[in-house]
Amino acid sequence: MSNTVGSEHRVGNQPKFRLFRPILAGATLRDRLIACLGALAGITLTGLICGWFFGEGPHIPLIVAPMGASAVLIFAVPASPLAQPWSVIGGNTISAFMGVLAAHLIPDPVIAIGVGVSLAIAAMSLTRCLHPPGGAAALTALIGGPAVTSAGFLFPLFPVCVNSIILVTLGVVFHKISRRNYPHVPAPAPANTHGTTDLPAALRVGVRPEDVDAALEALNETLDIDRGDIDRLLRQVELQALARTQGDLTCGEVMSRDVVTIDVDGSAEEARHLLIHHNIRTLPVTDEAGRLAGTLGLRELTLQGHTDLEQVMSEARTARPGDPVVGLVSDLTDGRTHAVVITEDDRTIRGIITQTDLLATVTRLLSAKGFAPKELVS
Repeated sequence: MSNTVGSEHRVGNQPKFRLFRPILAGATLRDRLIACLGALAGITLTGLICGWFFGEGPHIPLIVAPMGASAVLIFAVPASPLAQPWSVIGGNTISAFMGVLAAHLIPDPVIAIGVGVSLAIAAMSLTRCLHPPGGAAALTALIGGPAVTSAGFLFPLFPVCVNSIILVTLGVVFHKISRRNYPHVPAPAPANTHGTTDLPAALRVGVRPEDVDAALEALNETLDIDRGDIDRLLRQVELQALARTQGDLTCGEVMSRDVVTIDVDGSAEEARHLLIHHNIRTLPVTDEAGRLAGTLGLRELTLQGHTDLEQVMSEARTARPGDPVVGLVSDLTDGRTHAVVITEDDRTIRGIITQTDLLATVTRLLSAKGFAPKELVS
């Protein structure tokens, strides 16, 4: 007899039915609740603002139905390329115009609705503002009733364009308040900071942009994610896998504890002396309470031309003593960071891990996995 009778059916280790189980990668219950709240505020305020400015009446709708679909994208998947401001405003407005154009040129309504939507897709693709609700905007322009028909070519401007602008503006404000990024700005690709033609260190091994392009071509699929975000996601997956398989060693076990520091009131001459005398490239700067305020290197001291350390110091890269040391790979291979300062939550300095420390640690981990040191340099 099966022992699953009366229990929740599962697929793998996950329940088959679960409240707000995310359909999209990365979605959480909190994200969905924020999306619900954002859509409530966005759609309600869009209707109220349009009614306040233009008055209420049967002559034209205050808000068109495609705005509901636009709100789903803006508030539920704000990182989607289809949810960005130009996609929303341009996609809805241009599509509505294509629908009105089809209605004026083609007398047969059945043919007109097909032509209107197809023209909308073509126009959005050419103007790089593909937005799924745009198809509904084109249909609304064709079958929206007497109020829409009487508006003619003004319909794409009001209410469609006005609705879209208001909804996007409210989306920007809402996401700023909820501390989410919108409009979405893809993370910049790793760059060579040394002024040479070499690829950045992060791009010389592992996944490369051409690998992502080849994979997308092989899949023959159109994915609703920015090309740069795919590359960033895959690199983060690599780091997560490394942390999972080699994450037992913590920063607290590897860090140097006798950290050379300088007080924020110290002089540039003293900072330069400490860097050269101790043969280090990163000098932590402490505030009056002895906590980490920033870091200095010879570059800051040479290029800035200031004597006030607080003005020239850079923001410090930090980690906690209990963090996996392999989690520092990304920071210490970005071409700019030479050391990560290990601190407590109150920014009290506990140690420092340099690129040399990380290299020695990785060598140790590989050796423990059966790689002899001579194999590492052959």
